[in-house]
Amino acid sequence: MKIMSFQASLAAAVMLAAAWLASPVSAQTQAAPTAPAQAQTAPASPATAPAAPTAPAAAAPSAQTGSPAATAPAAAKAETVTVGVPGMKELSPWVMFMSADVVVKAVMIGLAFASLMTWTVLIAKSFELSVASAKLRSALKKVAEARSLAEAQMALGAKEGILPSFLAAALREARMSAGLSSDAGIKERAASSFQEIVRAEARRIRIGMGVLATIGSTSPFVGLFGTVWGIMNSFIGISKSQTTNLAVVAPGIAEALLATAIGLVAAIPAVIIYNHFSRVTKGYLELVSRASGAAARLLSRDLDRSHGSLHSRAAE
Repeated sequence: MKIMSFQASLAAAVMLAAAWLASPVSAQTQAAPTAPAQAQTAPASPATAPAAPTAPAAAAPSAQTGSPAATAPAAAKAETVTVGVPGMKELSPWVMFMSADVVVKAVMIGLAFASLMTWTVLIAKSFELSVASAKLRSALKKVAEARSLAEAQMALGAKEGILPSFLAAALREARMSAGLSSDAGIKERAASSFQEIVRAEARRIRIGMGVLATIGSTSPFVGLFGTVWGIMNSFIGISKSQTTNLAVVAPGIAEALLATAIGLVAAIPAVIIYNHFSRVTKGYLELVSRASGAAARLLSRDLDRSHGSLHSRAAE
């Protein structure tokens, strides 16, 4: 009996040592196979006492039940890490745009096109206004010392511009009014022609300003429409999934808010550029008024000079 009990205790010690050595290797993959190994090694001892096998049998379930409980929190933490980190990386503007609704995508594309038009108008109008202002200033300097309309036309040459248009209108009116004794009527008709030229030039130079005004005033509301539509879809998704978890709600709300952000990006530069061009256009139109006044003065000199020559001839 002593020999049998010694053999049983030796077998139990061997099994416990094997379980102790095998458990630290891998808590998740090797904890389950150790239990069958212990169960198989128990019958290997010959003719053991009935009370001796109960110790390994009790140890095996404890090893089996203890290892899943220990591995469950670690597996849950690993799963949350692997799932949560890519989710945070995917919240980029491009991914949010690609995963947005069709209506929200259309709103974003329209606002991006409006922003592109804003910057196109900025480049085109800046070049146009700078070239037109430089040409008009140069023309005013050239005719500053001219004494007549013909001399002013010779100084300018065959160049096109707003000042040559004023000079041509004045000469045309003087030619068509030849033989009339009323200088006031000639000047009035010439001034009417000058006003038409000024209005036409103002309409031409303001081309594109309406686009800026429209984009600046409507882009925030268009972006807000995309935001409302996206948040509505987010609430519908919440009702379908029956959860208010932030990880589920956040992507849809972020996509919706991206539409408002793009609307503001399109609207703010449009308003600033419109105000800038309003000031620059006003300065250019003042130069146009100066050119109109220069042409009117040259016409008045020509009329006075012609009447003076007629009076001198009549006196002779």
